[in-house]
Amino acid sequence: MSDSHCNTTYLTQEEKEKYLRQRARAIWLTGYSGSGKSTIALGLERMLASNGYFTRVLDGDIIRTGINKNLGYSPDDRYENIRRIAEVNKLFIQTGIITINAFISPTHEIRALAKGIIGEPYFTEIYVDARLEECIRRDPKGLYKKAIEGKIKDFTGLDAPYEVPLHPDLVIHTEQLTEEQAVDLLFRFLIPKLKYE
Repeated sequence: MSDSHCNTTYLTQEEKEKYLRQRARAIWLTGYSGSGKSTIALGLERMLASNGYFTRVLDGDIIRTGINKNLGYSPDDRYENIRRIAEVNKLFIQTGIITINAFISPTHEIRALAKGIIGEPYFTEIYVDARLEECIRRDPKGLYKKAIEGKIKDFTGLDAPYEVPLHPDLVIHTEQLTEEQAVDLLFRFLIPKLKYE
């Protein structure tokens, strides 16, 4: 085969962003279980899609039943969980896709790991803020109940720490906002970063 009429180099991220008419970015929602991360992520995905953006939501339900199904909740497993997720994000970003991540990612170190792998220019940290007491009251998946009963070990907020982000790009107070208000707030914050111009 002659190479005279074909280009055998990979398409660049810039070329893919131009084709998709969007800027790739990893949107990283962190907060307690039950704070509203996945709800906001799914709402944001629908709002972005209705405005012509291509996205991929990643959350614990997706990751821990697939690529990370062999990991538990020990500190080492949590670290490896986030490392793999960040590498997946990096691949999506190189493809021009916007990723919306909903992970507790409880420590400064673990979030710094994700940012380091993904790349600071593409990483937007969103703190989904709700008091632990409120998250326990909501308990949408019954995880706090199981943790309190001793069926889940090393559960964040109970027998494992959560370190509040020091300098998040945006804080969403889900005890003060409706789901629609929270999604709209995040959408309006992100659009200038995602527009291809």
